[in-house]
Amino acid sequence: MATTKKERTHFEIDTTAMSPAQVRQLRTLTNLLSHIMTTDEESEYFDSAAEAMRMCASIIKQAHFIDVMKDSKIPYAEQAIEFSVDILQEHMTNSKVITYDN
Repeated sequence: MATTKKERTHFEIDTTAMSPAQVRQLRTLTNLLSHIMTTDEESEYFDSAAEAMRMCASIIKQAHFIDVMKDSKIPYAEQAIEFSVDILQEHMTNSKVITYDN
């Protein structure tokens, strides 16, 4: 019986300006994305995709920019999320799937 070699990719991200909570979120999101790309279970695929999108919104809301602009009356986090969802919807409507394949 042939054994398959498990391939791993190592990412290095400068987290010095991130809080421990932000680092945990980034780590969790990375693992979740890996799971989405490898699962063969429909429910896991959909549930994980929804969780990844929720986590992205949470990360956007906890970005350094939001802390810097906390005294502003402008809801930057909500606007950034709405803008992102609008762009995503536009890409889906136009069937513009962006592929980052090297």
